[in-house]
Parts: sequence; structure tokens; C-alpha cells
Amino acid sequence: MALFVGWWSIAEAATAFATTALHLGIARFCLGLGEPGLWVAAPKAVGEYFEEQKRSLAVGIYSMGATVGAVVAIPAIATITSHLPWRSIFLIDGAVGLLWLPFWFWCMRRDGMQQNESPTVVAQAGAISRVNESGLRAVLTRSSTWKLMVARGMTDPVWYFYLFWFPKYLLSARHLTLQELAHIGWVVYLGAGIGTIAGGLFSGALIRRGLPIGIAYRHTLLISAFLVPLSPLCALVSNSTVAIALASLIAFAHMSWLVTLTATVVELYPPGLIGKAAGLIAAGSGFGGMLSSEIIAYFVTHGGYKPVFFLMAVLHPIALVLIWPIYESRRATPELAVA
Repeated sequence: MALFVGWWSIAEAATAFATTALHLGIARFCLGLGEPGLWVAAPKAVGEYFEEQKRSLAVGIYSMGATVGAVVAIPAIATITSHLPWRSIFLIDGAVGLLWLPFWFWCMRRDGMQQNESPTVVAQAGAISRVNESGLRAVLTRSSTWKLMVARGMTDPVWYFYLFWFPKYLLSARHLTLQELAHIGWVVYLGAGIGTIAGGLFSGALIRRGLPIGIAYRHTLLISAFLVPLSPLCALVSNSTVAIALASLIAFAHMSWLVTLTATVVELYPPGLIGKAAGLIAAGSGFGGMLSSEIIAYFVTHGGYKPVFFLMAVLHPIALVLIWPIYESRRATPELAVA
């Protein structure tokens, strides 16, 4: 995590020194190389340090960091660009990431001797010796890996749309000023942050009440997939405030969904495979983002934003149908149990 966050922060700061499109492309490519590291290492850490009923909440708490950053970003960018050159944004952002590193090493030294040693975690840690499979091949041969990868590739573009494109929609289609966007646009990302915590709390509460883990995750995913189809209303309502409120609800639902999918990976794979599985499944998010950026740009250019809002409405329900069998009531060594 330290390596990737450090690399990521340096790449972000390097963007400020770009003078050509090539330089900008190299800097952003390096940023992309560093970005996935956190999302691969963090689930593995959760699996090692937390008991099963706490894992979805732990995933939600660290995922909330991304949404907090998005909430802060809109007013911060508006303020910085009003008083400083645009390059300052990248320098400040990169410096903040580098300042995080000493804090991370301090936490690791403090918590290194407090690693969870509950019977559940110890039993899972020993699962590798009882499973006749290891390495990347073991992850690739599981159908759950591919289903979760496709599900991430289908549903993460919804978050990318509301993270990157929705502010542009408010500016160009709703004709908000930059100051108006700074005052109210951050509410969408606040909703996303609340969703990361709510998803973890909800599934954790169901588990504590005695529901099997898989059933608890199914309930959480089902509620999220039920809310996201409200997306077209964002384009259909006439009031911009109502549209932002609806977008906040959709961001809430997606982040609850994402937290539950990530917790599923922690439960589904033995400790030695979590990092590899998380990396492959997160790759689906990256490929989905690449493809969706082209699709969204095409729709916006040729048909406006309305078709995109309708497209965003169907992705989660389709993905839910795809991954539903993962939670079937059959236990295979370290895999997810639902009965």
C-alpha cells in the first residue's frame, strides 16, 4: 500500500509539470498504475484483521475515504482555481498523499502485534493448507472470479459517471455556475460516503441477527440494485436540487453495493488468494471504466445525457442476476457459506 500510494501521489504531483499532451498522458498513465494498489491490498488486510461480522463495515470505512475526497474536491477545486494557478491542484493533492505515508507506517507498527487471532480468522488462515489449490491459476479457474469481475466492470461505470460526468451535466445541461456547483454538487458524494457505511452496517447487522453471510450480502445487494434504476429521474425532473438529491440516492446505493462485493471477495477466497482475486476483480472495474468513458462520450455527443441516465439504470440489476449463484447454499472449504 505504501509503494502504490507513494507512486500515485508522485504521479499526481507530476501532472502539474506537464507541458504537452504527451507529458500529460504519461503522468496520468502513471497515476493509473498506482491507483489500484490500495483496492487490492486493503481487502486482504481486512481479511486478516477483522472477524466476519465486522468485515463489510471495515470495507465501508476505508471506502468512505474515496467519497470524502470527492466531497472535498468540488469546493476545494473551486476555491483553489479562484486564487491559484490550476497546476497547484495537482501539487497539493500529491503532497497530501505523501504526507499520508508516515501515518500509515506508524499505524502498521502500532497494530502489527494486534492482528486478529480469533478462532474464525485462525481457521481461515489455515485453510490454504487444506485446499489443494494456490496461486493465480486457482483464482482464474473459479467461475466466481469472472462473475465478480464482469459485475464490477458493469456497475463501477455508474459511479464513474456520477463522479466525473455528473458535475459536467450540471454545468452544461442544468446551467449551474461553478459557484453553485461548489455549494451543492458535493451532496452526491456525501450520499456515496453514507452508502459505504450503511452497506457495511446493514449486512453486519443481519449477520449478527443470525442470517448466513451469503444471505445477508444478497439482501444488501438486492436493495442497492432496486434503488439504482431511479437514475433516469435525474434527467427527467425539472428541478436541479431534486436531480442532485436523486443522484445522491443512487451514489448511496452504488457504494453500498461496492462495499458488499468487496466483502464478498474477502469471504469467498482463502487468505492466500484474496489479494490476487481482488486485483483481478478490480481489473474488471478498470476495463469497465475504459469502455464506459467511450460509450458515455458517444451518447453525450450524439444524444445528450438522457440516454446515459437510462443506461445507468439497468446495469446493477443485470449484474445482480449474474452474481446471484455465487451465494448459493453450498459450502466448499473456505468459500462463502449461506446455509
